[in-house]
Amino acid sequence: MARQYRSDRLSQEIEKEVSDILRRRVRDPRVEGVTITGVDVTGDLQQAKIYYSILSDKASDDQKTKEGLEKASGLIRKELGSRLSIYKTPELSFIRDESVQYGDKIDQLLNKLNRD
Repeated sequence: MARQYRSDRLSQEIEKEVSDILRRRVRDPRVEGVTITGVDVTGDLQQAKIYYSILSDKASDDQKTKEGLEKASGLIRKELGSRLSIYKTPELSFIRDESVQYGDKIDQLLNKLNRD
């Protein structure tokens, strides 16, 4: 139970800090407008999956954002290491959160149904 609590707490901290780092420290225009939607940390605290969303539906924007995040991941991990009081900073992987797009699509379909 304590291990689960610890990884949940770390997930919240990472989410908060990565959002701040992206806003204040990363100067790459490819990651402007990225919203961190969640973080999953493995039980051993060695890996962190960071879920993000962007406002654009275009595949080219998605690819640019992914490249920007991968390029910035070293800086983000280094910053996290200095901000978090943990023994080892987890490896970071960025994954696009499709749920935001899915929700928008459902909204559009419902609006269309209501109009018809």
